[in-house]
Amino acid sequence: MRWQGQTIDEADGDALPGLENRTGIVRSVTTPEFAGMTFHEVLSKSALNRVPAASRMPFSWTVNPYRGCSHACVYCLSPDTLILCADGRQRPLRDLSVGDEIIGTEKRGSYRRYVRTRIEAKWGTHKPAYRVTLADGTELVASGDHRFLTERGWKHVTDADSGQRPHLTINNRLLGFGGGADHPSIEGTAVKTVADLRVVSVERLEGEQDLIDITTGTGDFVANGVISHNCFARGTHEYLDLDAGHDFDSQIVVKTNVVEVLERELRRGSWKHETVALGTNTDPYQRAEGRYRLMPGIIRALAASGTPFSLLTKGTLVRRDIPVLVEAAKRVPVDVQMSIAMYDDELQHAIEPGTPSTQARLETVRALTDAGFRVGVFLMPVLPHLTDSVAHIDTALSRIKEAGADHVVYGVLHLRAGVKPWFFQWLEQYRPDLVSSYRALYPGAAAEAPKDYKKWLARRMRPLIRSHGLYAEAEDDERMRGIMRERTAAPVAAAGPGAAEMLF
Repeated sequence: MRWQGQTIDEADGDALPGLENRTGIVRSVTTPEFAGMTFHEVLSKSALNRVPAASRMPFSWTVNPYRGCSHACVYCLSPDTLILCADGRQRPLRDLSVGDEIIGTEKRGSYRRYVRTRIEAKWGTHKPAYRVTLADGTELVASGDHRFLTERGWKHVTDADSGQRPHLTINNRLLGFGGGADHPSIEGTAVKTVADLRVVSVERLEGEQDLIDITTGTGDFVANGVISHNCFARGTHEYLDLDAGHDFDSQIVVKTNVVEVLERELRRGSWKHETVALGTNTDPYQRAEGRYRLMPGIIRALAASGTPFSLLTKGTLVRRDIPVLVEAAKRVPVDVQMSIAMYDDELQHAIEPGTPSTQARLETVRALTDAGFRVGVFLMPVLPHLTDSVAHIDTALSRIKEAGADHVVYGVLHLRAGVKPWFFQWLEQYRPDLVSSYRALYPGAAAEAPKDYKKWLARRMRPLIRSHGLYAEAEDDERMRGIMRERTAAPVAAAGPGAAEMLF
């Protein structure tokens, strides 16, 4: 484990927004268990956050022990990989730095073109690697999670350890120009593949390798002459006003003293014991919680003070704290909700690659139900044309019911301003056939689907929810519906098929 001390009162021009002055930062730490991530351990001045009065959230207070989310995946390349820079030269990945201008691609009209972009983040890790050999002799050394652009869309180097995802197979053709000379005049030209970039072999290398990844403004870059995907935040997971692919998944702010501060705030005479919502900003049971174990103390503090609370998560780590939740429920009302949006395994792996599988989350619903909780499932976001077919919804509700859930709350995709450009970039790359439909549904600056679509979806959803016995007993029981307005933008991760019937 490598600890990096932080100097109190020192200004840092490269820090996350709001952390330029390091006052209150205890230390920043990197650890092998979380490759490519840095945890900024801070001393929080407050734990209870009041929701702005203008918000449509159905609650007034939240507690968020983390900022950023460690659910996202890491995709990595060999340090020797040659990256095409904006000046036309190719330089080894190890020699590049944040801020350097390189070449990426973007879709313009009917063509994908090479464009100038910048490196926004860079980090290293040590993990298993594979050698991909192409027919023209080009070789690429990358992790199994890394993705390259093929004639059939983005594909990972290898299949997933469990489940399936699009991955390279023999004779898949990668896009780019292949290995060879520098390309000083490539900027602005269309991506055309003349070299024979068919995959000849994908072989596992012995042991583990030092690997590096970068995040760029376009979401990709040119590696050894082929178009390579970089690490996106998903979101993004997990739905903050941070650039996708920059900071959110690799820089996690941890409020190490949140329990002590919360206990102090709950003892104030002015505290009215209003319901506190957990999991409304970032997931409190993301992987980082396995390291810091902040949630048991938060739960106990709320219960001891007589404060009711709700919990929303997509993390299966909540099973660790079931005994703590059971004890809390003896003292205060406790609402537990599990977020499960995807029920097609391939689509789930494509859009939420860093989250627990759908089946693992359903098993967590069963464990919570068996512990005595009325567990609600947030079927959010419903993705137009991808997860709104009768067959998809019926399958989802059947599996939810079988897991023992008490009720379902649904909501359609919500595209906040900070998320929308990235979602459309994902759509253009992986499902270009849906771009025109989504632009009609979310025109201009619109963040929400039109009322007509919502009404159409309600007419489809509600009878199915009732038929599966998952309808809330009263409209008031759907009070949690508004929570996901901040979290119903699809993470931007990888391509995945899964066509549903078209509506418009």
